[in-house]
Amino acid sequence: MICPIRRLWTGAVALTFGETHSSWRMTTSNTSVQPYLFFGGRCEEALEFYRSALDAEVVMLSRFKDAPDPGMSQPGMEEKVMHASFRIGETILMASDGRCEGEPRFDGISLSITVPDEAAADRAFNALAEGGKVEMPLTKTFWAPKFGMLEDRFGVGWMISVQHKP
Repeated sequence: MICPIRRLWTGAVALTFGETHSSWRMTTSNTSVQPYLFFGGRCEEALEFYRSALDAEVVMLSRFKDAPDPGMSQPGMEEKVMHASFRIGETILMASDGRCEGEPRFDGISLSITVPDEAAADRAFNALAEGGKVEMPLTKTFWAPKFGMLEDRFGVGWMISVQHKP
């Protein structure tokens, strides 16, 4: 059955229902999507790397030992990062050591950084590429003065782009 568009308000989120009851979308100005990266036991090292490479700022960090329930972690994980938030430019990302179960996998996703000029692109690209793998060197493209792709030493994919100026 086709139903008219209806809007339900649940706190700060509006759910808009369209053609079917199962189709909806969130319409609110304070909704955000934040990447959450699990580093398999290397979170603190990754945070330091991004601080150095991209001038990231750690906004919050809690360790498993800080949890009110000591059963939340396995023995030996007390000093590992349970949750961290860090800022790169205007974006907040989240990170954790997770369960420390082997190498992290970041298949099917890349983080994209748009910088104001070519010098900033060179700095970010070279810093992130240290110990990683360049997939496409920084080069001029039809959509940007410079664009490049790489996988950093933790396996996170990055796309660096200089802001297009018409």
